[in-house]
Amino acid sequence: MITLIGGIGLLILGYIFYGTYIEKNFQIKPERVTPAKALQDGYDFVPMSKSKNAIIELLNIAGTGPIFGPIMGALYGPVAYLWIVLGCIFAGGVHDYMIGMISLRNNGAHLPELASKYLGKPVKHVVNIFAMLLLLLVGTVFVSSPANLIADITPSWLTVGIITALIFVYYLISTVLPIDKALGKVFPIFGAILIVSTLAIGISLLFSGHDIPNLSVQTMNNFHPEGTAIFPALFFTISCGALSGFHATQAPMVSRTTEGEREGRFTFYGMMVGEGIIAMIWAAASMTLFDGQTLSAIINAGTPSAVVNEVSILLLGNVLGTIAIIGVIVLPISSGLSAFRSCRTILADYIGMKQDKIKKVLLVAVPLFVISFVLTQIDFNILWRYFNWANQVTAVISLLVSTRYLFLKGRNYFVTLIPGSFMLYACIVYILSEPIGLQMGLTPLSYALGGVLTLGVLWLFWQTGLKQKASLSPDSQLLNDQWPIQTFLKNKEASELGK
Repeated sequence: MITLIGGIGLLILGYIFYGTYIEKNFQIKPERVTPAKALQDGYDFVPMSKSKNAIIELLNIAGTGPIFGPIMGALYGPVAYLWIVLGCIFAGGVHDYMIGMISLRNNGAHLPELASKYLGKPVKHVVNIFAMLLLLLVGTVFVSSPANLIADITPSWLTVGIITALIFVYYLISTVLPIDKALGKVFPIFGAILIVSTLAIGISLLFSGHDIPNLSVQTMNNFHPEGTAIFPALFFTISCGALSGFHATQAPMVSRTTEGEREGRFTFYGMMVGEGIIAMIWAAASMTLFDGQTLSAIINAGTPSAVVNEVSILLLGNVLGTIAIIGVIVLPISSGLSAFRSCRTILADYIGMKQDKIKKVLLVAVPLFVISFVLTQIDFNILWRYFNWANQVTAVISLLVSTRYLFLKGRNYFVTLIPGSFMLYACIVYILSEPIGLQMGLTPLSYALGGVLTLGVLWLFWQTGLKQKASLSPDSQLLNDQWPIQTFLKNKEASELGK
């Protein structure tokens, strides 16, 4: 119990103190007019209140990630708490805040456009592929998982296939609506269900009389029943709730609806901390109610959704437990919707198709839904592995974009470079060793080769950064993104007229 309460306390303190430092390091301009107002179009660029933006951001980034990931991470034992707390404060919160604010300073640009600006145009194509692959996998995973959860609490005639089709119909309807109608009206209701159900699980766990495992010298071991190594697997198993590249595809959507830069810390860093608290509660519940072998058997028999059912009913009973399950269901449905919306806008930007008419929206959205529906037929565990790797690669790219941004502006860039370098090494070792990659296994060779490749990438990143900084003029947009949006819009229009 001490570790659970202490961990949640540290997450809150991290938001108050480290979040404030990250905000000061970014150097916000509260008076600057944001894209939501300067570029208002009534569809994607729509000013919304701080509270609505925050709940939309939380639901966008949450999905089943901060629940399913910690459930599977609980197999490693209390050591999972460390990654959730430290990862959320020093990696995930910083990652989400930086990408959200850099996007806000770049007219609500998505990650591929930001990568093109700060890492070079050739990188844009790679990031576009990774971002769209990740979003398709996220959308698919977040269709499959709620479909399984709904099937468990509904009549047998309502099969997973029928539920999956109904979710896609909901997505199709929602994706053609303006963001304030598609998300702004529904998500506050979803958010209330999520918060109440999470609090119910947490409070019931604390006062149920169960012995909640604590992190200590004795428990700081690997308890995984299959002996899976902590590094790098744990850092991919628990992504949402600690560090997740998927968030970099969601923050730009909210940057287009944010009314002032002062809201950024609460909206981006704060909601990541909220996700970390959700992750702590579900990791603790899974470790408390099941031993490793039992937990592993339940996951293997019915995916983590079966654990959600067991935990909810055991802690809250049939009625309240079912309500808690509904709270978990709204997470992936909301995140799946925002994933497809992001994927559509990224693809539309990439191919140059302006999304100003329903016909154009459907031309981009429908093929994505068809591909995702086909992917739902693949085994969930395989999808989850590919999602996790693509997710953390995207996080590395986002942290490198953030590092380059801070480096060019002359700020403390170590706050993003250190977690970015760590996860870069983890990503390389993972793809070298895992069955979905080169299948080298976790050998001294894979660790050493991973280190050499990581240093090589970082050396190239550093050299290109020095070259880029030397080439910038004092009035470059990359150095003066705090100037009013109209300044650069006028320059862009003049440039285009000159052509």
